[in-house]
Amino acid sequence: MENNIRTASRPSELRITDMRVAEIVGAPFTSALVKIYTNQGIVGLGEVRDGASATYALMLKSRLLGENPCDVDRLFRRIKQFGGHGRQGGGVSAVEIALWDLAGKAYGVPIYQMLGGRFREKVRMYCDTDATVPSGAETGKRLKERMDLGYTFLKMDLGLMQIADVPGAVVAPAGSLESYRLRPGRGPVRSMEDRRARNAVYDIHNVRHPFTGLHFSDKGIDLLEQYIHEVREVIGYEIPLAIDHVGHISLQNGIRLARRIEKYVPAWLEDVIPWQYADQYRQLQEATTVPICTGEDIYLREGFEPLLKSGISVIHPDLLTSGGILETKKIGDAAQEHGIAMAIHMAESPIAAMAAAHVAVATENFMALEYHTVDVPWWDDIVTGLPKPLVKNGFITVLDKPGLGIDDVVDEVISQHLQPGVTGIWQPTDHWDHEYSWDRTWS
Repeated sequence: MENNIRTASRPSELRITDMRVAEIVGAPFTSALVKIYTNQGIVGLGEVRDGASATYALMLKSRLLGENPCDVDRLFRRIKQFGGHGRQGGGVSAVEIALWDLAGKAYGVPIYQMLGGRFREKVRMYCDTDATVPSGAETGKRLKERMDLGYTFLKMDLGLMQIADVPGAVVAPAGSLESYRLRPGRGPVRSMEDRRARNAVYDIHNVRHPFTGLHFSDKGIDLLEQYIHEVREVIGYEIPLAIDHVGHISLQNGIRLARRIEKYVPAWLEDVIPWQYADQYRQLQEATTVPICTGEDIYLREGFEPLLKSGISVIHPDLLTSGGILETKKIGDAAQEHGIAMAIHMAESPIAAMAAAHVAVATENFMALEYHTVDVPWWDDIVTGLPKPLVKNGFITVLDKPGLGIDDVVDEVISQHLQPGVTGIWQPTDHWDHEYSWDRTWS
């Protein structure tokens, strides 16, 4: 009977033989693309979260060699203890996505079909914008240009970064605003002084919102309201407009801002406080009619459970942190049981975009998928096998192709956009082949 069936491979005999990475920058952020190789020539594609280290994926290699990649759930359960919240989830998530890509290619079916099939054929994208635009009128102009390209859902930044330089707009401990503007550096560290400086900036940005002592003054709140007013004057009220990057401010300041901008009908207000404070999120949502959203830094479904009980309106996982494809599908389904919508965070290459798109078409309560790359002209050129442009009139159409639907990555394009200090792509990783420890976490 098998002779009459078109098979892409011998799935039961498929085995993992290697893992390699390519570390890129500018698409729009830094990320590491992952390839998992097999004994049948099929290659699975994954991606480590933007801003994370390729090491998070490579450290898992020895725990995957010789295994059948089609056993996605079993292998995920083996490695998931090595992930964590934020960028620490990037390695496990990258591997999980590559395993699904391999399974789909081995059986000749798209990933969404293995998740239970479609709820929709096209994935609505929400278009993000730069945080550094000084005026609401200019931001409105840029957002209107996105609308002219066909986008039907928008997001803008509104918060500390727009008013930090205005005298009297932000109440802050002396020197803290200057420190907040610093960003951690990447690339090689050439001296102990460089290392200490980078670590100091890292510590500054690790201070959670309730402990920064930053507060919006009435003047600051007035300016932020004027900013979003100017945006709405340009784009109108017929299109959803989400709000992000409020800054490291307190719950109380979040409530003040949310109440002030209710009249501008935000689609959601995102990451006002750290996601760990589920009870504060409950207080925030109860204090305003603006839908409250968070979740891009949460690892695994159990990490979302306190928030699902808090009454927020929108969860916002990133597949490259949450645990990958199946875990995000489970998160969306759990949210639906609580009457919560799911948007998806994504700021990486077409590999991550397609992984998220497969989850989006297969999840009923999906709302919109982030697109951060309108202004990156080479983004579509990273891969082959997908429509160009991939995002057309504000949507991704998920084709009926095996796995992620991507044929391959384009080495020439990747090689033109390597992270600082990286000298090549898909280099041998044999030094990770024999990494081993007794990993059981119970006795």
